[in-house]
Formats: sequence, structure tokens, C-alpha cells
Amino acid sequence: MPYFFGDSMIYSLNYESPIGILFIESEDNKVIGIKYHMKKEKEYPNDFVFKVKKELEEYFNGKLTVFSFEINPKGTIFQQKVWKTLKTIPYGETKSYKEIAEYIGNPNAYRAVGNACHKNPILIAIPCHRVLGSNRSLTGFALGLSVKQQLLALEQKKF
Repeated sequence: MPYFFGDSMIYSLNYESPIGILFIESEDNKVIGIKYHMKKEKEYPNDFVFKVKKELEEYFNGKLTVFSFEINPKGTIFQQKVWKTLKTIPYGETKSYKEIAEYIGNPNAYRAVGNACHKNPILIAIPCHRVLGSNRSLTGFALGLSVKQQLLALEQKKF
């Protein structure tokens, strides 16, 4: 049985991924969260969150480069703009925080872009791990730079 948030039913599932436990949450068959957790959370699964888990497994196995599930991240207008832009970075490619800021029409907002990345509620599917420092160095990632490097290395492999 799902839990309710306002008038909506929230479904959820734990996924023990190669980078740790990811907690998948959905509302109206759209992902609202893929978050890192230190321990498993109480699950309220449905077919949709199992589909999301399967796609994440395929991603980590190097068999999937684009997710088919819809997302609905909750955030400010600025965060939404940043997250939408991050979704345009192709698998295996990277952009800098400054490039993202320029793309959204606010070239001096690269620190705010970094903050939006840090607050990303849907890890992997909103690929904040594909954003680097201006000198192409690994900087800032909620799960640590080693996990960011692991994700980038996964995406650099050729199929």
C-alpha cells in the first residue's frame, strides 16, 4: 500500500546499486526521487518503480544510455531550468557549470548551477554527475567525487 502525500499516492522501492542503496520514489507514474540512502527505507512498490529499477540496472550494466521513464522533480523555477538543461547533456559527454549557466542565459550563475546540482532529487536520471569545473576537473557531487568518477567512467565505455 503506497503512502499519501497530500492527495497523491507515493510508491517507492530500494535498489542496491553498484554505488550504494538508491531509493526510488514515484507519483502518478513519474519519478520524483532517486536518492542515495545509507540504509533501506520502507517500500511501497508498484509496477512503475520496478520498471525504473530495471532501467537503472541496465544503465549500471552498460546496456542503457537513455531512460524511458518520465520524471517530475520538485524544485524552484531556477532549479527546474538547470535540471532540464542537464537532461540535454548526452550520455558519455560533460559540460561545465559555467557552460550550463551560459546556456540558461545567466552566465554568472555558475555557483547557483552547482547548488541546483547539489539539490538534484533524481540522481542518475538528471545527470548532475556530467557537470565538471571550468578546467574540466571533478568538482562537487553529493555522493562524493569517487562516485562521480565511477559514473563518468561507466559512461565513457564504448558499446
